[in-house]
Amino acid sequence: MKQLKIRDQGPDVVTLQTKLGITADGIFGPNTEKHVKRFQLAHNLPVDGIVTNDAWVILLNLQVSEPDEIDEDSDIYAQHYLTNYDQIIHRHFLPKGEYVRRTNCINEYVFLHHTAGNANPYACIDYWGRDTRGRVATEFVLGGQNHRTGSDEYDGIMVQAFPEGNQGFHLGKTGSGHMNRNSVGLEICNMGYLTNGNLTYVKSRCIHSQIIELKEPFRGSLYWHNYSENQIKETEKWLRYIGERDGIDIRLGLKQFIQKHGPTKGFDFNSDAYYGKVKGLLTHTNVRKDKTDCYPHPDLVDMIMSL
Repeated sequence: MKQLKIRDQGPDVVTLQTKLGITADGIFGPNTEKHVKRFQLAHNLPVDGIVTNDAWVILLNLQVSEPDEIDEDSDIYAQHYLTNYDQIIHRHFLPKGEYVRRTNCINEYVFLHHTAGNANPYACIDYWGRDTRGRVATEFVLGGQNHRTGSDEYDGIMVQAFPEGNQGFHLGKTGSGHMNRNSVGLEICNMGYLTNGNLTYVKSRCIHSQIIELKEPFRGSLYWHNYSENQIKETEKWLRYIGERDGIDIRLGLKQFIQKHGPTKGFDFNSDAYYGKVKGLLTHTNVRKDKTDCYPHPDLVDMIMSL
């Protein structure tokens, strides 16, 4: 069978679509490409949407049943899935009891946090599962670069910590209990603010390539552990995915604060946000005066303004 890619047409595309269990119209369009990428992800092939000989070898040996669409909740996608924004999300769920099932709740807020911890999103979730603070967690965690070595082993890896429709407590004390029950959160793996130019809050040293200097201090700090390029890119994909999944207008909230007040004040505490009156995209710092996540990294600001 020949190599296939988007915009190809013909009987080979019909065979491909039949093997994928989707409508076989013979046209390799965006829907076919989406299912090819999901197939590639499930079979540890390069996720590029191009059907190569390696993919055909697996496809032609598949036993095809009748379903019109692949079930994303089936066992084949138990470990990871691909969103409509070409983002791979890995599942690494907390033990049951470390999150709660939500009832009569609809997400109206998206919150950005950073972990003030190491680069490994799996280790972050495992820590939540062991700690004694109760059900403290966000639904998603994004890996980053190691502040001491610059290793990018986990950089840009998005991990889901519990199933959709459940809740962890990620805001702490605010003026609105409704906001925690009706929000989704992302923790970005990052050490946060630095003292003496390069020391984290636990006194570990941050190497030069991992440090960013802001134009003006935020929450009393000029130097911060850098959000990586991959983290910014994957955060944007995630925001667009969550906005679509949960029906949240991510252009509201933080983007409006930045437009009105500039980045530094836009990321700072907002009393209306604290009381749950501002829906859309927010950061932890918008609703807590005692927190430093997230900070107004220039690339993060630019990404938010592009939404």
